[in-house]
Amino acid sequence: MQAGVPMLIQLPEGNFEGYIFDCDGTLADSMPLHYKAWCEALQEHECDFPEALFYEFGGIPTERIVELLNERHGHSMDPVETARQKEELFLKLIPQIAPIEPVVSIVNELYGTGPMAVASGGRREIVTKTLTALGILQKFDAIVGAEDTLRGKPFPDPFLLAAERLGVEPGRCLVFEDTGTGIKAAEAAGMKWVLVPPPKRTKL
Repeated sequence: MQAGVPMLIQLPEGNFEGYIFDCDGTLADSMPLHYKAWCEALQEHECDFPEALFYEFGGIPTERIVELLNERHGHSMDPVETARQKEELFLKLIPQIAPIEPVVSIVNELYGTGPMAVASGGRREIVTKTLTALGILQKFDAIVGAEDTLRGKPFPDPFLLAAERLGVEPGRCLVFEDTGTGIKAAEAAGMKWVLVPPPKRTKL
């Protein structure tokens, strides 16, 4: 049995008018379930995907991850089909997702003080179902998924589109992210950011 260790998150000073959150690993403690789905999807292809590499790829759209694995291992997996298989497997695991409580608490505290969005490297359908499972979908004014921009993180496009949909200048937005890829995207968008540390688990 495992228990979470409390996480401290400090917000930077600033007059923010909009708030943008990543989903997986930021709002939802879903990364282990994503990895489980990846392992099952890649099993038939005999493609090695070490857990450390999975976390290194955090924030990168699913189809792009398949392309990167092809490049690394010389495979010829179809990015669209392999991504579809992985996402179907993940959808079955969504009921098991737990919230990252400190970040969800911030969402609840900020709700009503300014518009909020989610900008994720995942498809909008999966992001929406994840937020629904956490009971916080209604808190957000906009959702940007992988299919909404031609370039995903670390490019700024997802965050810039989220700011546009919120009607807030990019420099007035605060981003919550858990990966270096996401932080690079926030900086490229001219936004301040908060790095959400990974949930720490200790065995009882």
